[in-house]
Amino acid sequence: MSWSTFTRLVVPVAALLLVGCQKEEERASDVVRPVLSMVVSKRVDAAASFAGTVQPKVQTELGFRVIGRLVARDVTVGDEVVAGAELAALDPTAFELALRSAKADLASAEATLANATAAEERLTALLKTDTESQATVDSAQQAREAAQASLIRATAGLSKSEEQLSYTKLKSNFDGIVTATGAEVGQVVSAGEMVVTVARPGERDAVVDIPDGIALFPIGTPFSVSLQINPDLRVNGTVREIAPAADPVTRTRRVKIALDNPPVGFRLGTTITATRQGAEHELMLVPSTAVFEREGKNFVWIVDEQGGDVAAREVEVGADVGGNRSVTAGLNPGERVVTAGAHSLEEGQKVKISGGARS
Repeated sequence: MSWSTFTRLVVPVAALLLVGCQKEEERASDVVRPVLSMVVSKRVDAAASFAGTVQPKVQTELGFRVIGRLVARDVTVGDEVVAGAELAALDPTAFELALRSAKADLASAEATLANATAAEERLTALLKTDTESQATVDSAQQAREAAQASLIRATAGLSKSEEQLSYTKLKSNFDGIVTATGAEVGQVVSAGEMVVTVARPGERDAVVDIPDGIALFPIGTPFSVSLQINPDLRVNGTVREIAPAADPVTRTRRVKIALDNPPVGFRLGTTITATRQGAEHELMLVPSTAVFEREGKNFVWIVDEQGGDVAAREVEVGADVGGNRSVTAGLNPGERVVTAGAHSLEEGQKVKISGGARS
């Protein structure tokens, strides 16, 4: 077979194969993918209940103002204390020695001042009889003034030593209940280290951790709080504080609910259930499978029902709660989003809404 004959036979076949491949690629790019989707709408969020504990509204971590070895701790967790009660003590030996030294310095300064004053008076009398010179009297006056300054310094040193010694006794500033201890007898504690935590028992909060996407109510929202061991025992409360940022691990916000005249059963540390009252609000919820991440941001696929293609849109969502996530920004009611297969779609891809779509 000649070269010209081979060329006439092979080239047309290759051309046909190339055209076929191009058509296959075009058909592959035009594949319409069936997807599950839903039309986003606002739903009334029913009153939700959250578990938490009773905690004091105010509690103070008490510690010594000086470093030392702990020789006594007179209270333990659960003890009731009154204002001025001694809670713990440090070894006072070093501070007592410092106080004795300060007293000796004060006595020395007083004696020095007395001698300097007497010398000045004596030389002043001799100056009047021309027995001593003015320069000698001036020197005596300066010595008396220096002794007087030393006395002031010694007096201040004594006051400081007395104050330092008083710091070896840790006392409560108010009536309360001991909720925690941080040091044991024999331990060397540093200045400011927590030794005892005292809480004011009168004012109590119900503290709950609420998922970020649900903690959307304002300060002052009313709650009904009941004991888990006795649900019939209830008390009303209002939200007084919401954490400004969500916990990076749990994605929850800590909410503190001030309790109105809680009965005796609402002891510190008791487990409670807090239920929001009459503050229903509307949420836009989408399945968690509808949300995907790109470069640390959350997106959903918006379906163009006329063109039949999808486009990614950035949204702000809350934490996963029961397989759903609340959308706080980026979506409008009535828009259709893809609810399954979000990770396998591409921008502008044609999709077909299957019969499993939710509206």
